[in-house]
Amino acid sequence: MKKLATALLTSVIMLSAASVQAAEIAVIVKTVNSTFWQNVQKGADAAMKEVGSGNTMTFQGPASESAIADQVNMVENAVNRGVAGIVLAPSDPDALVPAVKKAWEARIPVVIVDSMLAKGAEQYYQSFLATDNRKAGELAAQALIDKVGKDGKIAVMSYVAGAGSEIGRVGGFTDYIKANSKLQIVGPYYSQSQMATALNQTTDVLAANADLKGMFGANEPTAIGMGRAIKQAGKAGKVVAVGFDGNQDLQEFVKDGTLSAIAVQGSFQMGELGVKTVSKLMKKEKVEKFVDTGVVVVTKDNIDKPEAKNVLY
Repeated sequence: MKKLATALLTSVIMLSAASVQAAEIAVIVKTVNSTFWQNVQKGADAAMKEVGSGNTMTFQGPASESAIADQVNMVENAVNRGVAGIVLAPSDPDALVPAVKKAWEARIPVVIVDSMLAKGAEQYYQSFLATDNRKAGELAAQALIDKVGKDGKIAVMSYVAGAGSEIGRVGGFTDYIKANSKLQIVGPYYSQSQMATALNQTTDVLAANADLKGMFGANEPTAIGMGRAIKQAGKAGKVVAVGFDGNQDLQEFVKDGTLSAIAVQGSFQMGELGVKTVSKLMKKEKVEKFVDTGVVVVTKDNIDKPEAKNVLY
């Protein structure tokens, strides 16, 4: 009987130890089909090597950024399986609020990265790590004005209307253009973060606006589609284009002159700091409510310098 009691006690201890070890950090991004978000995963993986003892990490996202209902389900599933913490890049500022609220009700710490949630949802998450998208949009506008001047026509090629990052980024861009130039803005056009859609939209905009002087592609797939359309139309170097994000395709466009600049976010830092921050929260440590993960304007002049290499991927 004593042996049986000891064996039972040992199994209980082992089970409780296993449950501690199985503490899961769920990282849920806008889509897994983008090198930007894959670079966020690299940052998250790097952080897990530092803070991962006793924790595991899952990394997931929908097939596309517009599959918002799928992302909501992923967050709800994470809450239902009792994860220890969530790092979330919300695709929609409103649609994800109820799911994040469920996490808050379940006392699961949530760190938001990249895109903000709607106003009033601040109580449901503990920290927001992101590019200052408004400032990033202003930097992109400044880079465009530097090349095209203050008169003429430019186009804005955007991605998902209403996404938190899009509101700040494109808002910052257009407000800066209006305040600091007489440039006429065509658009914005929304690609739904689909490269092929951005390519077709850009082709149409170039065909309909022979006098177009410049373009802004507001995220990675949109900027790639924009760059390819500009090359196909034989407009590289004739229409000044500024992109956003920094994968290999966009770096090549900068090197060959298709894009005059790219505004590059610290995507690796988002993943790394996101996991580190939620890990602190899991240990009941204090964290900052907002952390700016930074942006670097990369041109042909600085693309090989450390400041650019630190953010390019």
